[in-house]
Amino acid sequence: MFDTLSDRFDGIFKRLRGKGRLTDDDVDEVLREIRTALLEADVNVTVARTVVARIREAAIGAKLSQALDPSQQVIKIVNAELVNILGGETLKINYASRPPTVILMAGLQGSGKTTNAAKLARWFKSQGRQPLLVGADLQRPAAVEQLRTLGRQIDVPVFSEASDPVTVASRGLAEARRLGRDVLIVDTAGRLAIDAEMMEQVRQINEAVEPNYTFLVIDAMTGQDAVGVAEAFHQTLAIDGVILTKLDGDARGGAALSVKEVIGRPIAFASTGEKLDAFEQFHPDRMAGRILGMGDVLTLIEQAEKAFEKDSAEEAAERMLAGEFTLDDFLEQMQQLKKMGPLSGLLGMMPGMPKELKGAKISDDDLKPVEAIIRAMTPLERRKPEIINGSRRNRIAAGSGTSVGEINRLVKQFSEMQKMMKRMGGMQVGKKGKKKMPNMLGALKGGQGGLPPGFPDMPFN
Repeated sequence: MFDTLSDRFDGIFKRLRGKGRLTDDDVDEVLREIRTALLEADVNVTVARTVVARIREAAIGAKLSQALDPSQQVIKIVNAELVNILGGETLKINYASRPPTVILMAGLQGSGKTTNAAKLARWFKSQGRQPLLVGADLQRPAAVEQLRTLGRQIDVPVFSEASDPVTVASRGLAEARRLGRDVLIVDTAGRLAIDAEMMEQVRQINEAVEPNYTFLVIDAMTGQDAVGVAEAFHQTLAIDGVILTKLDGDARGGAALSVKEVIGRPIAFASTGEKLDAFEQFHPDRMAGRILGMGDVLTLIEQAEKAFEKDSAEEAAERMLAGEFTLDDFLEQMQQLKKMGPLSGLLGMMPGMPKELKGAKISDDDLKPVEAIIRAMTPLERRKPEIINGSRRNRIAAGSGTSVGEINRLVKQFSEMQKMMKRMGGMQVGKKGKKKMPNMLGALKGGQGGLPPGFPDMPFN
């Protein structure tokens, strides 16, 4: 996501780093390039013009032309503006004093309302809530059945009936109160385009259930068209927040950068994949950091805490820093790493990661040869890979369906990783892994915005 914009900003900032101070002409050129970068990212023209004007105003106030480090000044100003247009602060859900907290889902057909209603229900479950889904989309064939199927996958009940959408929504609210469910998520019908009938129906549902939050579901791939959709729905419903879908498939990000500026409502959640767990709260400051190549360590840590078993992770970290990390440990860490989500997405969260790696299409399948090689080894070989001689390599290659060259590369890279981790062994890794992990990532960056010298390449073909 945001690859186009990130690449353009990276080029702008690289050129600035070569300058001691900025002239007024330099500042004008930077602002022109930023405007072009926003337009190429499919940001609304009016929004792009407004954003550049605010950056210009901030730049003049900061006296960039006299700054000793103009690139850092520009990055700071652009980062602040990106955070602003992405929503400012993360939307905090305030629950109703008298349950249930009612969520109304609105949007066009094909935007992903039904799937994201289930994703949102799953998210509320992770927050300790008990949601109920309501299938009020009686327009699209099989929409209710789709919702029921998704509900079974996440163990969330679904209410619907063969009447009319407004009645279904009202009775769904009564059902939530009867069952003691504290969150109600109402899935409504959409159309291929905005029309009076659809807007009237969703307005009546809105009046019937009086939602605490109305979320507009927008397909990020629609780019500038998302602005018109957002304006139309906001005039009818008073949108509280936006759920962006297919954000993983949009390299430009124009919808995300335009919607908040136009309707004044934040992006609440982002869907980053097809799976039900590919859904997260939208943090404007973290996303701005990703766009500017500064990574997103907080989200990385949160995902790691969900995926990794705390005790085994701490033990592995201690062995790693003592130089006792084995291929068995490596294999276990790989399995837990895959639980954190697509590997290419994780790379984008790491600070200082080269853009070539951020854009790399790395999937779980790329790890299969590595797993096969390790599993073909004996327990002793996994503990002491230095004993793997020629005949052992031939046996492992035959058993894993790989080549001797791939085995040589893995063993060599693992050896280099062990040495590097042992050199880092002076770091204190206590029991509070959450506080220590940023320091470990900082050490991996080497303080230079990149990986330290000698850090091994990942053993992919």
